[in-house]
Amino acid sequence: MDLDTLNQLDQTAFTTALGEIFEHSPWIPHATWDRKPFNSIESLHRFLCETLAVADESRKLELIRAHPDLAGKLAISGELTEFSAAEQQSAQLDKLTAEQFEKITKLNESYKSKFKFPFIICVKDHTQSSIFQNFEERVNNDSDSELQAALKQICRIAWYRLNALLS
Repeated sequence: MDLDTLNQLDQTAFTTALGEIFEHSPWIPHATWDRKPFNSIESLHRFLCETLAVADESRKLELIRAHPDLAGKLAISGELTEFSAAEQQSAQLDKLTAEQFEKITKLNESYKSKFKFPFIICVKDHTQSSIFQNFEERVNNDSDSELQAALKQICRIAWYRLNALLS
């Protein structure tokens, strides 16, 4: 699909087309539709992220919690969204050694225990090594910092997903 076609869609079709840009959160494109026409992918992305930014904290947390653990149960069982599966594969999180898998499982558990939501990172911007490094550093942050970090990473993930859909 291209941007011109997207700009011509009604709200329902627009929401459907962009519904998985933000993990299981079609409310973001739905609420952004009335800001069209979008003159670039950059402006569309900016408006989508602005919709997220002005949402109340419960909606933000709902979005964050909709994300899967890295190399977690959903990845193992093959139940990730197409976007998430491709992203995790791009960082070879589907090819972890037993030791790496044990380490990431412990990091997931520790992080979720502390923050009550999964660790989120835009894996397309990282290597396996830098993902582990970020994980180990960010688990020591405070809750407000991690909430903001997760939202920033979600917007970064959405950027890649949007470009994949509109290329």
